[in-house]
This record gives sequence, C-alpha cells and structure tokens, in this order.
Amino acid sequence: MSLRTMRIWLGAGLLAALATTIVLPPVPASAQEDAVLRKLKTRVTPTYPDIARRMAITGKVKLSVVIAANGSVKETKVIGGHPILVNAAMDAVKRWKYEPSGNESSGTVEITFAAQP
Repeated sequence: MSLRTMRIWLGAGLLAALATTIVLPPVPASAQEDAVLRKLKTRVTPTYPDIARRMAITGKVKLSVVIAANGSVKETKVIGGHPILVNAAMDAVKRWKYEPSGNESSGTVEITFAAQP
C-alpha cells in the first residue's frame, strides 16, 4: 500500500471518527418538564450517613426517577451529588409512594443533606 493510499484511508477514518463523536448540546428542559408531576403520598427521609456526619459532608443529591403506574418508584438513576450521600438518597427515594396513575411517569427529585447538630 502506498503512502498516499494510507493517508487517504487515515483521513477517511479520522473524518468518520469525528462524525460519530459530534454531539449536539441538549435542549434545555424547563423545570416543569423535569419535575415529577404526580402527588407524593409517602416520603421517606434519608438517613444521614455517619461517615458524612463525621466528615461534615453536606449537599444535594439529584436523582432521575421512574414511577410505576401503581405509584411505586420503579427506577432511580444518579444525576449528581456527593458519592457518600448518593446511596442514602437512593434508598430513601425507592421507598417513596406517589398517587396511582394510568401510566408510568418520570422526572427528577433533589434530596438535601444538611449538617445535623
């Protein structure tokens, strides 16, 4: 294979790689679209982890949730937050109960962990 042919193939490969990695910025969602619109019936307060208390770690954990038609939380996914606080937030949110609906719904919830005296 000649040097010229190799350059052509390399250039075509790079162009293909660039074309597959171009990502358009996400369309910003309004807060209305992002929030869970169903009424919360039962809210379980997360347990503040002992290690977080000793290290004075505070902050917010943002989760994406999928709520089943019967009102139970079917799925949670971490969007952001301190890793030490994430598990406590997920465990609590999984036990939340919403009003039943005819179909599944989704949105985001935010849990705030503040220093406790």
